[in-house]
Amino acid sequence: MESVGGHPLHEGLRVSDTLRALSLAVLPGDASPVPGMWFKESSAKNLRHRDFLAPRAALGKLYRRGEVPEEDVKRISSIKGEGVLPLQSCELSDFGLAVRLERSLVFEQVLGHIPHYLTPPSSTSVSMKSVILNCVALHGCKTVDDLSLGCLRAILVADHLAEVLRGDGVKVHLVPGLREGAVGLFLRQLRVSWPSEVDASSIDAGARALKQALENSPYAEAIEVEITTQPHQDGPPKDAAVCPVREKDGPPKDDAVCRVRLKEFLEQRQLPGYDPNLDLFTVLEGNLRHLAELHQAVLQCQDVPGGCTVIHVVNCEDEFQQQKMDLLWQLLSTRSHVVSQKHLVCGPVKVSGSPPATSAGHFFQLRRSQMRSASVMKYGDLVQGASWDEIVDSLTSAAVRFEMLATPHRSQITVVLDDASISTKGTKSGAFVMYNCARLATLFESYHSAVRQGLYPEFPTPGELDFKSLREEGEWLLLFNYILPFPELLDQSAQLQFATKGIRITAHTEAVCKFLVNLSMDFSSYYNRVHILGEPLSHLFSQMFARLQLMRGVQDVLHRALATLHIPPLDQL
Repeated sequence: MESVGGHPLHEGLRVSDTLRALSLAVLPGDASPVPGMWFKESSAKNLRHRDFLAPRAALGKLYRRGEVPEEDVKRISSIKGEGVLPLQSCELSDFGLAVRLERSLVFEQVLGHIPHYLTPPSSTSVSMKSVILNCVALHGCKTVDDLSLGCLRAILVADHLAEVLRGDGVKVHLVPGLREGAVGLFLRQLRVSWPSEVDASSIDAGARALKQALENSPYAEAIEVEITTQPHQDGPPKDAAVCPVREKDGPPKDDAVCRVRLKEFLEQRQLPGYDPNLDLFTVLEGNLRHLAELHQAVLQCQDVPGGCTVIHVVNCEDEFQQQKMDLLWQLLSTRSHVVSQKHLVCGPVKVSGSPPATSAGHFFQLRRSQMRSASVMKYGDLVQGASWDEIVDSLTSAAVRFEMLATPHRSQITVVLDDASISTKGTKSGAFVMYNCARLATLFESYHSAVRQGLYPEFPTPGELDFKSLREEGEWLLLFNYILPFPELLDQSAQLQFATKGIRITAHTEAVCKFLVNLSMDFSSYYNRVHILGEPLSHLFSQMFARLQLMRGVQDVLHRALATLHIPPLDQL
């Protein structure tokens, strides 16, 4: 096993491994570990003094008045292990047990092996799972005007969740497939990666089979059809046996098949988590096609070990209708083909400003116009041509995604439409993240340009770098809060509690956006304060290279995080 300074380096050092080792080390006698005993510091103020802390109150659960014996403090100071960060000291202070890391060694191990910190920790249990993400908003959607902002939010949540799950080793299927048209083109503008429409004939066959099963279901009943006689007509038209019906919460102009008694089915099965108001459901042809496509995706997952779970990603306005679809599928399934279903519900999107009702397409075009205007205001006549069109498209995609994803998916979002809410440098926006990506690209281009001019030497290998010169407060902040914990952030973003009771499930789809905004703010503060490319003097090169390697780590993390959002980083702005 590879190691540096006597400390093992497997797939990278991990904050979680260190916290676990610290918790096990603080165990006098036969005591059991205290959950949450230790925590990682993150604020610049506290990081001046310590990196990890076990507060006095927590220590009091194991030691009288929180007084830790000297021999226990020494034992904690000497802990080592796979993935454990190298410790410099452990001291009992007024605040509790304070641990400080051997920072230069942490810089060396992390910045010398950056690829280890761009992927989540390997997880054999997760990699055996298969997930079908059913984006409800896209079923039967024919035009961009059909997409509300709530639908747009659900689409972007599903797209991002699919990417982080794949990165964690999960096999992901996206439903429904999209036919070529305006909706697909719009999603490509937003850089949403969505599959094309599957074979329509197989979906039709599946829908017919479901219809036949429905006719034989004890919970189904015929719909009473009201027949109207046309003037000068002695009887009903020959095709009056089929009556187009539109249920209030169903798709328009869809032929009704029958009505099912969901309440009876729900009470008989005693299924928890469903709305108690569910009762009769008028089943339409489109509903059966919806289920047929889901069933086809399930068949593709039959050979995947660990089973398959369907997650319905749905906006709150359509949640009630999707619960009906969920129960209809269960009602039509045989005992041997019951599929685990969960609902990931997105909160409402409210609009502040005029007009109050805005389609997803109008919202995107508005943001694009505003982003171009903001760019012209900052860069003037330079904003023209194909390259700037691409920049504005990237900024718009980033702005829209961050607006829809930076809030936990179950919470309400309020979208402000006026121009004052849009800027290329607002610190809470996706555009601000892109701006800092461009700053990093410009930094490295400036370095390479100086190398071509003979002002700087070529970049040394990571093993030749001296990281003892990284003593600036912001440097440790960037490494300890962002590069080091990034793999565990990716892992957290992909965690879904399938075993929870009820039908709802929660995902951390806001984590990456929040991480990127905070990273960009701390990087921007450091970049504005510290001169990275120094004078071309040999005695300054060692620190310059160490700082550039740190910036390379920041850049790689930024790019990898943006990739989970399908946002290409900018190299100029």
